[in-house]
Amino acid sequence: MTDYTPYQQNIIKRYYDNYGDIGKQRLAELATELYLAEGKKLVNAWKRAEETMRKLKVPESRIKYIMEVKDPSLIAKLANELG
Repeated sequence: MTDYTPYQQNIIKRYYDNYGDIGKQRLAELATELYLAEGKKLVNAWKRAEETMRKLKVPESRIKYIMEVKDPSLIAKLANELG
């Protein structure tokens, strides 16, 4: 982190300190997007949801179940549980 100014280092540190909250918000937004998306956008939204769940360290068995069922309400429920 020596290439960054102290101000930039502080911003980066706060981002990673709050990553859990950012991820939860992202899941909630993706739930809405999954309800509204169609076609290729829907496929991409599910991929982003899976990546976000992995980054939030959701148990792999739960990710697998959600990805098999592909029910946006499960994503919304998970976002509520995490929040």
